[in-house]
Amino acid sequence: MFSPFLYQNGEVRLVIQIPCLNEAETLPTTLEDLPRAVKGFDDVLWVVIDDGSTDRTAEVAKAHGADMVVQLANNKGLAVAFQAGLDASLQLGADVIVNTDADNQYAASDIPRLVEPICNGEADLVVGTRDIANHEEFSPLKKWLQRIGSWVVRQASATHVSDVTSGFRAYSKEAALQVNVVSQFTYTLESLIQAGRSNLKVADVPIGVNPTTRTSRLFRSKRQYVRRSAGTISRVYAMHKPLRFFNIPAAAFAAVGLILFGRFGWYYLSAGGEGRIQSLIVGAVCLLVSVQMLMLGLLADLLRTNRVITERVLRRVRNIELSLGTYGNTEEESDSDF
Repeated sequence: MFSPFLYQNGEVRLVIQIPCLNEAETLPTTLEDLPRAVKGFDDVLWVVIDDGSTDRTAEVAKAHGADMVVQLANNKGLAVAFQAGLDASLQLGADVIVNTDADNQYAASDIPRLVEPICNGEADLVVGTRDIANHEEFSPLKKWLQRIGSWVVRQASATHVSDVTSGFRAYSKEAALQVNVVSQFTYTLESLIQAGRSNLKVADVPIGVNPTTRTSRLFRSKRQYVRRSAGTISRVYAMHKPLRFFNIPAAAFAAVGLILFGRFGWYYLSAGGEGRIQSLIVGAVCLLVSVQMLMLGLLADLLRTNRVITERVLRRVRNIELSLGTYGNTEEESDSDF
């Protein structure tokens, strides 16, 4: 395995992070399965992010070998815990960061396969994809929703990842520095769309899974999951492609308005001046809505340009803080034990 990091740092560090919420029962098994040595890396560290757990998650993590435990003051959501884990991993000098779930649903033995494309310089982000079609614990409805949702995210992200909801992922240091998750719901969809639209190299590799230990806590029902996922996809796509996001409905409203204007003109000329005033009114409203959406698209595109500049500045600031050893020292809402 060729590792391009050897020529940069002399030593290569892999950090495995685990966001947790009340996982005192399942966490020991998860940690026992994690590797302490992976080919291509000089050392492997474990980071557990306790997202305001009310059980003994933090104590269990320390007792079972976690190198760092990040404790958030209260439950802030999976996406915030994930971002806190990336920040902690970068503080530890990670060259590659692997994210996995605390319920041990992903096979830790596949971590070497997950990080290999990054070590070979072939990818910045690697997603571990499950065999959804043959997953025995997924209902037919869930499999169908996964297929539809993955197709939508692939179109929004311009990537070819087949399992977009998988949380088993590997990030290069550069990719981790560019992640800016703003959702509190989940990081999987947002970070993938962000990576694809930021021209990062995204790859996926097949992985194994372990038997389910508990039901998902991320959502109460499939309807809620679909609704919140659709909102996340729409918002993130609008952030990266605002003109297309607003121009498509603007064109639709403009087309309806022109058709109605044409209908009014037809009846006005053929009926001796007696047009259909309703068509004229509704058509005018549609054209006004179309113009407003075009203006929103232009405004959103200006905001996108400003966001891109801000992200570049933020990435440079993060690199400077890492080089000075001050990265993450301004965080006031978490407590870390190392």
